[in-house]
Amino acid sequence: MPLKSYFDKTLIEAGCDEAGRGCLAGPVVAASVILPKNYKNKFLDDSKKLNEKQRYSLRTEIEKEALHWAYAIVDNHEIDEINILNASFLAMHRAIDQLKQVPELLLIDGNRFNKYKKINHQCIIKGDGKFLSIAAASVLAKTYRDDIMLDLHNKFPMYKWNENKGYPTKAHRAAIKEHGPTDFHRMTFTLLPAQLELDL
Repeated sequence: MPLKSYFDKTLIEAGCDEAGRGCLAGPVVAASVILPKNYKNKFLDDSKKLNEKQRYSLRTEIEKEALHWAYAIVDNHEIDEINILNASFLAMHRAIDQLKQVPELLLIDGNRFNKYKKINHQCIIKGDGKFLSIAAASVLAKTYRDDIMLDLHNKFPMYKWNENKGYPTKAHRAAIKEHGPTDFHRMTFTLLPAQLELDL
């Protein structure tokens, strides 16, 4: 089924999504996108359903066709201070802050959100597979986060962040066990299961 162009045709809507919530390392990145009401794109979908080449190709188009777009990060130290859920909301707030037009309605991927200023919001479970603006935000959040993790991989190649992007794969956890955590790991997360514990 094609993704919907809008939730309310009469309002300026911004789709919002984040990437990196389940990672052991790196920031959480969020994006916010305002698309034209008549925008159509049969290839745009939830970023998790797309391959890397498709995501980067779509990012170029989204940035060209969107009325306004922005992305923002909350780093691992902030995540450890305020928890990943609040960090995800904060990243979205920071992205919305940067939009050059104030939206009248926020379409949020997921079932919870901390209200942003006085703007109404609509939480939509699996919204990145239902609305074009949320899907666009998911693509921007995912690709900009991947860029960050690829850059960090060059500094810390042993963790294979070019492949796992900070997610808890076997290779990532084996590297943490061997080399210990970096300053980019989230220390409030379970970096190693109990049977692999190390003294941190």
